[in-house]
Amino acid sequence: MHELSIATVIVERAEELARRHGAERVDAVRVRVGELAGVVPDALLFSFEVARQGTALDEARLLIEEVPGRARCEPCGTDFAVGVPPFLWCPRCERPCERLLSGRELEITAIELEEASV
Repeated sequence: MHELSIATVIVERAEELARRHGAERVDAVRVRVGELAGVVPDALLFSFEVARQGTALDEARLLIEEVPGRARCEPCGTDFAVGVPPFLWCPRCERPCERLLSGRELEITAIELEEASV
């Protein structure tokens, strides 16, 4: 399950940012996961629960934005969902497509640090 190694890297990056900003805890981490990235969101959530234990993310939430796979047909300009497994054939002009617009993302988009107590 490679989601555990991905979750571990997410925790490490968030802890590093928290240290740099003097925060003791991380409240949430937001990630974008493409439909074609080969990552199962539920497995990533489970792995995050395991990887965060005993860290500054011990109570943090992992918020996943799932990004659908989309392609563009250059000859006719049609954008369309490719599905899983991806079907890269234009539904409008029936030509093969080579340009994938989205769906391969795997990125941290935000890390929310605990607010300092006053």
